[in-house]
Amino acid sequence: MSTTEQRVAVVTGAARGIGAATAVRLAAEGRAVAVIDLDEAACKDTVAKITDAGGKAIAVGCDVSDEAQVEAAVERVAQELGAPTILVNNAGVLRDNLLFKMSASDWDMVMNVHLRGAFLMSRAIQKHMVDAKFGRIVNLSSSSALGNRGQANYAAAKAGLQGFTKSLAKELGKFGVTANSVAPGFIVTEMTKATADRVGMGFEDFQAAAATQIPVQRVGHPEDIANAIAFFTGDAAGFVSGQVMYVAGGPLN
Repeated sequence: MSTTEQRVAVVTGAARGIGAATAVRLAAEGRAVAVIDLDEAACKDTVAKITDAGGKAIAVGCDVSDEAQVEAAVERVAQELGAPTILVNNAGVLRDNLLFKMSASDWDMVMNVHLRGAFLMSRAIQKHMVDAKFGRIVNLSSSSALGNRGQANYAAAKAGLQGFTKSLAKELGKFGVTANSVAPGFIVTEMTKATADRVGMGFEDFQAAAATQIPVQRVGHPEDIANAIAFFTGDAAGFVSGQVMYVAGGPLN
C-alpha cells in the first residue's frame, strides 16, 4: 500500500462465496478486514483463513437491512479495527420465481438485503471516509441487472445498485471517495447452485451449459470477482469512479 496506515475494509456477506474470497484478497492486500454476515459464527472460516495467513480480521454478525444493527456493527468495527474506509456491499439473497408466483415478501426480502442494506452500510461508513478524505465503495451488481427470467426482484435490485453507485460517485467524489460496481456473470457459488436446483438441473451440467455461452469458455469463480474488487479498492484507482464493470468472461450481448 502507498499509505503507512493500515486501511480497514468491511465486506458484507463474507461468510462464503464472493464475499469470503474478497475478504481474503483484501487482507492479502494489507487491509484489516471486518467479515460481516447475518450469522457471526458462519464467518469463522473466513476469519481463520485471514489470520492464519498473518492478516487481521474480525467476525461481525449483522442483518444489513436493519438500521440499528448496521450502526452497531460499524461502531464495533471502528472500535476494534479502526475507522473503516473501504466498503464492499456484497450481501445478497435469492428469492427466485416467475412474476405470477412471486410473493410480496419475496420481493421485499431481496430489495431489503440488496438495496436497503447497501444504503444503510454506505451511509453509516461514509462519515469515516469523509473524515479520512479517502474512501472506496464497491457495490456488487450482477449480469442479471440486464433482466433474467424468474428474477424480477433480483434483476431490479441489481440494476438499482448500479444507479445507487453512480449517485454515490457524484455525491462523495469531492471527499476523496470513489464508488464503483462489479457485476459478475456466472460464478460458481451456493447461490448459482440454488438456481440450478430451481430449474431442476445438476450443478455440474448447469456449469457446463453456462460455459458454452461464455466467450472464454469457462464459468467464473469467486476469486475472479475478488480480483476486480481489489483493483477498485486500491489507492491506484482514485480516478475511477461511478463505473460498472461486468466480470462475465466476455460481452453479454
